[in-house]
Amino acid sequence: MVKSNPQNRLNPEQYARLKAEMAAPYRGLRQFLYIGFGASGLIGAFIFFFQVLAGRDIDSALPNLALQVGVVALMIFLWRWDQSRKRHS
Repeated sequence: MVKSNPQNRLNPEQYARLKAEMAAPYRGLRQFLYIGFGASGLIGAFIFFFQVLAGRDIDSALPNLALQVGVVALMIFLWRWDQSRKRHS
């Protein structure tokens, strides 16, 4: 009895995609979330920046601005970290 090799049933492109997905599962989903959360943080930072600039409710707008900038920075860090792991695998 001859065992069938999965490589024989898939073309090389499909096999490479499946192998990459096994090495880093859900990479596409993670990158989508990084972009979504980063965009949300950028919009929030934009709004709170102009609230601070206008001098409206600075006591609550300033910490919120810092939080939004932190979210954007975290998403950029995670995106770059994920990209560097992709290159090294």
